[in-house]
Amino acid sequence: MFVHRPVMLAEALAGLGVTAGGIYVDGTFGRGGHSGAILDALHGSGELHAMDQDPQACGEAFRLFGERANFRIHHRNFSQLAAMATEQGIAGRVNGILLDLGVSSPQLDDAARGFSFGKDGPLDMRMNPQAGESAAQWLAQASEREIADVLWTYGEERNSRRIARRIVETRVEAPLATTAQLAALIASVPGPRSHHIHPATRSFQAIRIHINRELDVLESVLQQALDVLAPGGRLVVISFHSLEDRIVKRFMRDASREAEIVDRRLPMAPKAGLPPLRLIGRKQLPGDAECAENPRARSAVLRVAERQA
Repeated sequence: MFVHRPVMLAEALAGLGVTAGGIYVDGTFGRGGHSGAILDALHGSGELHAMDQDPQACGEAFRLFGERANFRIHHRNFSQLAAMATEQGIAGRVNGILLDLGVSSPQLDDAARGFSFGKDGPLDMRMNPQAGESAAQWLAQASEREIADVLWTYGEERNSRRIARRIVETRVEAPLATTAQLAALIASVPGPRSHHIHPATRSFQAIRIHINRELDVLESVLQQALDVLAPGGRLVVISFHSLEDRIVKRFMRDASREAEIVDRRLPMAPKAGLPPLRLIGRKQLPGDAECAENPRARSAVLRVAERQA
């Protein structure tokens, strides 16, 4: 039986600084580990708005917390954060936003979702299987160059060109339809590779990121958070991939820098005002005990910033 273990739960709650009566957004409900802890900290007061683009996750949210008066689940991608906040009348009033990025453990463990090469299933990889094209559909029509670029940009796959060429050659006879077919194809391509991970690891990751536009929607939601948070509200982001963390780190750093002097020739010229964010501590990593209990936490990085007045 699957047991959900929310990653860096204590650190996320500390970063949010949940207080009774506050308004919070869990942008990635998943299976509700973080949401449940936030609700417990609210003690029946305030509001928790959870978002998830996966209909299965939304179904789980209704099952677990649907009867709680201070809980709302929204079947939406978190790139629609600002629209949701405006519709709910909470824009500029939110005390904390949590984003737990990447694919969830239930999605990885369900062969029918097509995220993992460890279990054979349809080559889908969509976090919302009701929208957009699947990985199989994309691989069936994308150009060799486009496939190679995706594998290199999002997976840093050194065999990207060879793998892309093999995919295009293979689909002439029959399109790739399952995760096992794609994994076997990648493993059969000669070239440099790591001995520490499966040959298909980087390619599956890259295709998943591309299919779900994960980096684009991340950049979008970070910008929207500035308008949704109340003064003093916290933004907590847990990332699992260096590309994700780089975007979060750059955004928080740039948004926390003091506004530049209007005229550099006048050292005493007034500044434009406070930067929108203030960094809270340094990046945090999971402890050894958590990594031993939940190996999927090993690559997690947590960052916190606070909205300034």
